[in-house]
Formats: sequence, structure tokens, C-alpha cells
Amino acid sequence: MDKKAFHLISLGCSKNTVDSESMAQLLWNSGFKATVDPTDAGVLIVNTCGFIGPAKEESYTVLGELAEAKQPGQLLIAAGCLTQRYGAEVVQRVPSIDGVLGTRRWMDIVSVVQRLRAQPHPEPLYHLPEAPTVGADENGALRVAVQGPSAYIKVADGCRRPCAFCAIPLIKGTAVSRPVELILNEARILRDNGVRELILVAQDTTDYGHDLGVKNGLAHLLKELVGVVPDVDWIRVMYSYPGYVTDELIETIANHDQLIPYLDMPLQHAHPATLKRMRRPANMDWVYRTLEKMRTTMPDLALRTTFIVGYPGETEQEFQTLMDFVAEMRFDRVGAFTFSFEPGTSSEPLGDPVPEAVKLERQARLMTLQQGISLENNQAQVGKTLDVLIEGHGEIEDSDELIAIGRSYRDAPEIDGLVIVEGQPPVGELAPVRINGAMTYDLTGVVETGQTVITMDDLEISTK
Repeated sequence: MDKKAFHLISLGCSKNTVDSESMAQLLWNSGFKATVDPTDAGVLIVNTCGFIGPAKEESYTVLGELAEAKQPGQLLIAAGCLTQRYGAEVVQRVPSIDGVLGTRRWMDIVSVVQRLRAQPHPEPLYHLPEAPTVGADENGALRVAVQGPSAYIKVADGCRRPCAFCAIPLIKGTAVSRPVELILNEARILRDNGVRELILVAQDTTDYGHDLGVKNGLAHLLKELVGVVPDVDWIRVMYSYPGYVTDELIETIANHDQLIPYLDMPLQHAHPATLKRMRRPANMDWVYRTLEKMRTTMPDLALRTTFIVGYPGETEQEFQTLMDFVAEMRFDRVGAFTFSFEPGTSSEPLGDPVPEAVKLERQARLMTLQQGISLENNQAQVGKTLDVLIEGHGEIEDSDELIAIGRSYRDAPEIDGLVIVEGQPPVGELAPVRINGAMTYDLTGVVETGQTVITMDDLEISTK
């Protein structure tokens, strides 16, 4: 075991992944080294997720497994959403935890480790201060997470939306936008290291700049980005909030080839009464008008959204309205989640009256409907040539046939589909692929000959 080695497990969403990578950078800069083997590490860190019940239990499971195998002299630190939300309860569940670090002071990871090493700690060290400057005092860490030829950039932290089911404001605090200059500098560094796709993330990207006094801040940030890194192939926007996808934002994406025609806009439901109980935007006329405007302005637009089924008070009629809406709108990608009762949220007084069996049945019906739509949308891609960002190689099971795995602009990492390509063009290549087959979520194709293939020489990415 090396006391200057750390083993870090990141759970939850891409935004959490960025926080984990930022902590790792600060540890590297202080002379620590990463190890994939927890038995070699003097410091064990789990950046937890505590957004909903299943994520909470996964975090406890991972912490418990590390605690059970913990060696004398090792430190176990629980960081992230679970600890910010539940504090001492986490230590009660996993007594072997040495330190507790919340979401708002991830940048203090090195000082927490040093304090734990400096003196005996019969009781866990809790480091959960309120931090109004979160998003600003980042100790020089890049707020990015590199995954092969793609990279996430976190443009803001926290959320000021009033959604009744959501604990994010409790966990993260209100929205704090990062300075434009820092984001642009990170984009340059990623570009210089060969990254081909930048993915902007926040709890709500469309709220970027509000606290800075900037109207249409996301649109202005995107315009700055395309000017600063015109040679980055794709720039993707995630987590946009209904009602704040403005005409300027739509026109900005439509007018710049780098800004791919893909938008992730979690709508959560389609019945106005349900949306009002959720404290979400309930103006469905705006939704219809905006989706029509987006599709008219960007004919190749790929739309992703998410819905919650089984929300307190959801009747069969309300759920059928959601089903009819999905059938009519024909989204490219849909995620469906059953309602998770979360104490402390403003939906708590509503309880959890919809039986779990009903929730699961509605989720299955919705996803069955969407699977048919997704297949038809994918079948419409057959015969087209799409640029595919190659991410890995493999071979077909029980066959010697070599393949490559990649994504088109229609697919965000980890949550959407893949393109399976015959042969093995280099990882990191943006290859023109002729689509010759469609499945429910994925496509197949072959690299089209006679086309210009854009390659990259070096994928050794460093954000240290």
C-alpha cells in the first residue's frame, strides 16, 4: 500500500464524473498517483450519487465493499451528492468512513486528506461547509472529464429551478455559472490535446449566465466557443430546460456546423396537471411550438428527452396523455423513470401513492411504444452517410469479423445508441460511414470509400 496513491470511484452522471476528474487533478498536482487497484491505495475515495433511491443504495453498496476490505492505514473518504445530502447518516451506515466531503467543496480534497493524515481521527472528519463561491474557487482544476476523443466541460454548478421531485438544489445549492474565460481556456486545452467532441453539461445549461447578468447566456457562450476552437468537430449541449430554449439558442445551433443538431431537453411529462404538481413548466403549447420551430430550423435534429411515470396523483388519463404525446412527437431518444419518493423535496407532502406495480407497468408501456419509434427513426437512417466518431474496437462474438464502435451526432456518450462499423478504422477517427442496418437503438454501417477521412495522430490526453 502506497500512502501517496489514491483509488477513486465515480458514481452517477457525467456532471459527477467532471467533479471526480477535478479532484483527481488536484491530487495529482499534490504528488499523489492514481491506481486502479484499491489494495495499492492509501486513499480510497467514492464520489457518490444520492439523487434518487436506487443511486443512493448503489453508493452505500460501493462504500460498504471498500470498507469491508479496508486495510490498516487506508483512508476511506465519501464525497459527493450522498454525503452532501445525508451527512452523518452515511457514516452510520458505513462506520469505517474516515472523511465526509460534500459537493460544494470538492476542491478541498487535498486538504481533507492532509488533515486526516496529520493527526489521529477517532471520529470521522466532516467537511460540509456552505460555499457561495462554488464554481469560482476551483484551485486551478480543469472542470472537464476526458473520455477518449470526447470531453465533458461543466459550465455551471447547482440549480435554481423549483422542480418538486428533485433534490439537486438541496445537494448542489443554487445555480452558479463559471466564468466564460475559464470555459474557453479549457476548450483550447482540450482541442490542443486532440479532443474532437466537447459536451457542455450543467444541471441546467440553458440557465448559464443568469447569475452573471447575461441574457441568453448559453447562446453567447456557444458563439464564443465556435470562435475560439473552430477546429473542434462537434460541440454538444446537454440538459436544457423547457421554456428556456430560446429563438436565439435555436438559431445559434442551426447556424454553426460545429454545434451539432442534437438537444437533450428533459420534459418529464406531457399532462399540464401533472406538470403543475411537479412544479415544472406546464405550457404544452410552448412545447409544441418550440419543437416544431426546432425541427423546421434544423431538419436533421436529434431530440432526447426524459419522463417520470407514477408521479403522485398521476391518473391513467394523465398517463395516456403522455403516451399520446410521445407517439405524436416521435423523439429520437427517450428515458423513462419511475417516480422516486425523496424526503426533503417539495413533493414530500404528496407522498408516494401510486403502487410500484403500476409505475413499472406504465414505464414498460411507455418504453415499448418508444422502442417502436426509435426503430423506425433508425431505419430512416439506412442509406445515409453519417460521420461516426470511432471510440473502440472489437469483434463479433463467435466470429473473426473485426468491428469498430462509434457514435454519430445523434448519440450522446453512455446514454444513447452506437454505430457498429465493419472493419477497424482508428480510434479517434471521424469516419464517413454508410448506414446499412438499423436496430432498436443502434445502427450498423461500413466506411464509405472515396470520402475524406479526418484522423488524429495522438489520443494521449492529459488534463493534469
